[in-house]
Amino acid sequence: MTTRILLAAILCAMPAFAAAQTDTGPERDIAALHHLIEQYAKAVDTVDLNLLSQIWSHSPDVSFIYPLGEEHGFDAIEQHVFQNVMGGMFSARDLETRGIEIHVNGNAGWSEFHWTFHATMRKDGSAVTTHGVETQVYRSESGKWQLVHVHYSEDRQSAP
Repeated sequence: MTTRILLAAILCAMPAFAAAQTDTGPERDIAALHHLIEQYAKAVDTVDLNLLSQIWSHSPDVSFIYPLGEEHGFDAIEQHVFQNVMGGMFSARDLETRGIEIHVNGNAGWSEFHWTFHATMRKDGSAVTTHGVETQVYRSESGKWQLVHVHYSEDRQSAP
């Protein structure tokens, strides 16, 4: 009986603990990953393929999972996500991030955040706004943090 009460108390406290989560890891690495997310948003907004190439690892194991499918390898991510979707579907883009949490453990790091994406459709000039939640995974390669995985989905809680 005591074990059940203790377990119930722990489970009840978990949502409050999860909501209070903050960045964890060395401050220098956390700052570097915050900067990488800023650069990522800038690459989305501008479809700057040079910037994209600088922030993503070129390792064959990189991946991008999103509502339109899965991409594996930097070349596929660059072509399908950035050139075809971001550049091909939208004439203007504005990715706003919020609630960013970063965690670093050795040469690995990850972030989770919510975003709002405002865009203009290239085909008819109509405005579109979407809301998402995203996880990014990073790896330190030769002393430089690189993006190795993105997974995002619709954020139903943020939608109007």
